[in-house]
Amino acid sequence: MVTQLAPETDIAGNLAVVKARIAAAAEAAGRSPDEVTLVAVGKAHPAGHVRRALEAGHRDFGENRVDEAEAKWPELRAAYPDVRLHLIGPLQRNKVRRALELFDAIESVDRPRLARALAEEMERSGHRADCFIQVNTGEEPQKSGIHPADADEFIGACRDDLGLPVRGLMCIPPQDDEPSLHFALLREIARRNGLGDLSMGMTADFDVAVRFGATHVRVGTALFGPRPPFNRDRG
Repeated sequence: MVTQLAPETDIAGNLAVVKARIAAAAEAAGRSPDEVTLVAVGKAHPAGHVRRALEAGHRDFGENRVDEAEAKWPELRAAYPDVRLHLIGPLQRNKVRRALELFDAIESVDRPRLARALAEEMERSGHRADCFIQVNTGEEPQKSGIHPADADEFIGACRDDLGLPVRGLMCIPPQDDEPSLHFALLREIARRNGLGDLSMGMTADFDVAVRFGATHVRVGTALFGPRPPFNRDRG
């Protein structure tokens, strides 16, 4: 089933609005807006929606699933080879090879066995991708991510023992919590481990995330509109 984007949805206009909000939040925090990358999340939206953002000049995109990215992105990448694609959803070990062929960044490195599988496939294939360690800042049992108390040891193992190109950290705060508490925690874990990049903040809270040092914000609904109801639980 192909979901049609409502004609009145102005993706180029939405991009301009979101980027202006990022710039305002960055400037309020004494940062340059250039320090923040907007990752446009195309989860569950068809290629035609994403193409509108590409046509408007945007180049950083996020997808939650390897299968969906494989169906959507080869043709788009052929037309726009300077795209950077981020995997922001859970990654199964049996899809590591395919993920490294598709994505420039894996933002959901969340457990030792996955980290080892990534390291082995990078060594075997030569395909390397920036890695972000996903931290489950709320310690939610249903959510992926390493717990904060285990983060330092896991980061060290990924970076020093396995040789993964660990660029930063990622988190998804609990829906009903004050997000700034989680952003501050992630920032502190990154600081003490010498990591410069923080992927945090989504449509509801990206302004706050920028004020707490986010270098990457993952925004979907504010750009593309609500996801189709039958796809909201995917990824």
